[in-house]
Amino acid sequence: MASLRDIKARITSTKKTTQITKAMQMVSASKLNRAEQKAKSFVPYVDKIQEVVASIATGNVDVDHPMLQTRPVKKTGYIVITSDRGLAGPYNSSVLRKVYQDIQERHQSKDEYTVVAIGRIGRDFFKKRDMPISREITGIDDQPKFADIKDIASGAVDMFAQEEIDELYLYYNHFESAVSQVVTDKKLLPLTDISTEGKTLSTYEYEPNQEDILKVLLPQYAESLVYGALLDGKASEHAARMTAMKNATDNANDLIDDLTLTYNRARQAAITQEISEIVSGAAALE
Repeated sequence: MASLRDIKARITSTKKTTQITKAMQMVSASKLNRAEQKAKSFVPYVDKIQEVVASIATGNVDVDHPMLQTRPVKKTGYIVITSDRGLAGPYNSSVLRKVYQDIQERHQSKDEYTVVAIGRIGRDFFKKRDMPISREITGIDDQPKFADIKDIASGAVDMFAQEEIDELYLYYNHFESAVSQVVTDKKLLPLTDISTEGKTLSTYEYEPNQEDILKVLLPQYAESLVYGALLDGKASEHAARMTAMKNATDNANDLIDDLTLTYNRARQAAITQEISEIVSGAAALE
């Protein structure tokens, strides 16, 4: 059985841990508010550019752009968004488990796919398993700007345009609420989700012409989807870390309560033992 000194030391160390986890919870909550607002404010831009692209691509104009054309798949690309740090509960493991399972089911050889890793946790995961990584980026700010990932996003889109890959998937955690983040995978290229069905489109006049504008807008639209997923993923990361730190704090407090009860019982037993020894000694002297 642990001594009173050992129990007291565990209580002290656990209390110090709760101070750390509580502070991390508060920091994540603050970051979550900003990240959630940034992710939501980006949605109207993506919706509008999708509307413009859809109005051209699904119009009467004879559109022939490679980003809209499906071709035989020889190699697949996967953009995987994870965090640079841990202590975020299942945030990283859930998305990595999903993409790893999909890769194992779809491909028989490493030559059939490549990974674009955004985040240190994901990069280390794929490197450890000797899986092909064509591009990687780490150290992204908690409130990322488009310039932070423009090179890797445009690089991934260029891989499709240059036919280095024939399709491109995007994996990330979608933010639903502070306590709910859903692993999401979508087919980024070729673009197949720009249908105008059920939507009321605005009327636009294009200069110089629709096809030239489409050539500029399509890569920007694909890159915007990557950036939007990153903003969504950052909000999910902060929410997951906040929840994980809250659970850690609650568990530590429960442990402190149990240790305090054990300490008080042991202390009471020691006092009782001392009293008994004193009484026995006094009785022996009579």
